Amino acid sequence: MPDSRETGLVLDPKYDAAGLITAVATDRSTGEILMLAHMNAEALRLTIATGEAHFWSRSRAALWKKGETSGNILRVTDLRIDCDQDAVWLIVDPVGPACHTGMRSCFYRRIEGERLVAVA
Repeated sequence: MPDSRETGLVLDPKYDAAGLITAVATDRSTGEILMLAHMNAEALRLTIATGEAHFWSRSRAALWKKGETSGNILRVTDLRIDCDQDAVWLIVDPVGPACHTGMRSCFYRRIEGERLVAVA
């Protein structure tokens, strides 16, 4: 019998033991992966309500709105959840760079053997 979480149309996120789900953001125009972060129930609720990405910082143990201090917000144009509802995909229009380092994407380095190489 199929799990209703996997086949139904009711939002029922499956948070991990820490109360989090994985969230990946991609650029609506290019499809480029911009960042990976985590959301708790409040971050997901605020993202849905405002149309701007909110996350849970594991290192600071705090809710944060992307771009709250930098101005580099992520405007959510589409929000999807995976089959077992333990990860969300934010399709966004970024306002400025997504990475806190100032890079467009957090994935700006390639692994080559034992070293990292910057990619354009």
